[in-house]
Amino acid sequence: MVNKDMIRMRTAQFCGLGMIAALSSSPLSAQVLFAQDPLQNDDAAQVTAPPVFEAQEVVQEDPREALVQGWSLSNAMALASLVENIGDEGLDPADYRPELLLEEIARGESRALDVRASGVFTWLVEDLRDGRTPMDSRRQWFVVDPDADLIPTGDLMAQVLASGDIASIVDTLAPVHDDYAVLRAALADTPQEDAEKRQMIRANMDRWRWLPRDLGGQYLLTNVPEYQLRLMVNGQIIRSYRTIVGKPGRTATPQLAETVEGVVFNPTWTVPQSIVVGEGLGNRVLNNPGWARANGYRATRGANGYISVVQQPGPGNSLGMMKLDMPNPHAIFLHDTPARNLFDSDNRARSHGCIRVERALELAMTVAILGGGASRDEAVAVSQSGDYTRVPVERTMPVYITYFTYGVDVDGNLREFDDLYDRDAPVLAALDAPRVGNRSNFSAEEIVPIERPGA
Repeated sequence: MVNKDMIRMRTAQFCGLGMIAALSSSPLSAQVLFAQDPLQNDDAAQVTAPPVFEAQEVVQEDPREALVQGWSLSNAMALASLVENIGDEGLDPADYRPELLLEEIARGESRALDVRASGVFTWLVEDLRDGRTPMDSRRQWFVVDPDADLIPTGDLMAQVLASGDIASIVDTLAPVHDDYAVLRAALADTPQEDAEKRQMIRANMDRWRWLPRDLGGQYLLTNVPEYQLRLMVNGQIIRSYRTIVGKPGRTATPQLAETVEGVVFNPTWTVPQSIVVGEGLGNRVLNNPGWARANGYRATRGANGYISVVQQPGPGNSLGMMKLDMPNPHAIFLHDTPARNLFDSDNRARSHGCIRVERALELAMTVAILGGGASRDEAVAVSQSGDYTRVPVERTMPVYITYFTYGVDVDGNLREFDDLYDRDAPVLAALDAPRVGNRSNFSAEEIVPIERPGA
């Protein structure tokens, strides 16, 4: 797995240089390419004389200067052809100003053509690799996508310019998950007249691009609106589990990509202060010892009056018989529940943000075994002991908490899912709006730790 802190640091450095243009004698510097974007400014492509600057010390060169590379006419024409057909991937050819690219091609090879073609290529790569939807239209999306670091735009441009195979970037960058291919085929089969359906397909194709391209050999993926969790191994669904997810509003389940580092059997639950104090549980436990014992609660009061309450392992524990240890600032994890009858409900948006999983003990033992933390017999023994036990795994497992409202269900059927949290509207609006350049790779939304994983 790619180190997330490293990605954040490198991205912050890159974004911090966003408007620093190298002061050079180049006919078209990075300042012209990015501060006055050639895809949005017709005049940029017509510059024939270099800008004049007084001699100044260059503090630091803009790394995006490397994104302007030399384009032959044949490569530029191949790029124009790619743009013409990019609608197959759910993107809009008009975003890339193909008419301006064709004008430069007609004028012949020049620095202006290099700038225009490099800009078109860069935007295509960003949209295919990272998604077209800007971050402020991705509600509660906190996934760190490493693809920009793993497949840098400049390196990819140099590679395809050398080979002449410009169209290969689609296969290089497009999601490899089978569900994306199904959506792509569905888009091709949907008439242009059915604009609403086509937009829904395009939005959910883009959601696949928000995720890392390589999800891993084995991972857990849950689609919140589907109320299902998949255990995936080598691209195949090995097991699926019904889920209960966050209620709409402040406790809606966010979209994350985290890592299971261990499995906790017979967990304890440290009750948050919003319940201990806000709902009076602390005083109830202290004043009713018989009731507290029957429900597994233990309370302590500090010298300063602070009350802490911990629910002990047992069948009535709010986390059930297991939880998957996947540390994250949102305090979101997958766990069992004593209220297993709720899995039979049609509306399973009932939790306070965390994800409850049916047959949770089966999942816990499977993850422990696949992760090399325990043998089958050891996992069974630990689960039946009744004692709190954390089993660390040697082979960690990614967990992707996603939000697809149109896609393939666990039975292999393409269908629409309810937009539980009203997250479709901003994505659809972004697809209709002009493309946003110089986009952030990280969400600016507030992280709200979930305080109450119980019923």
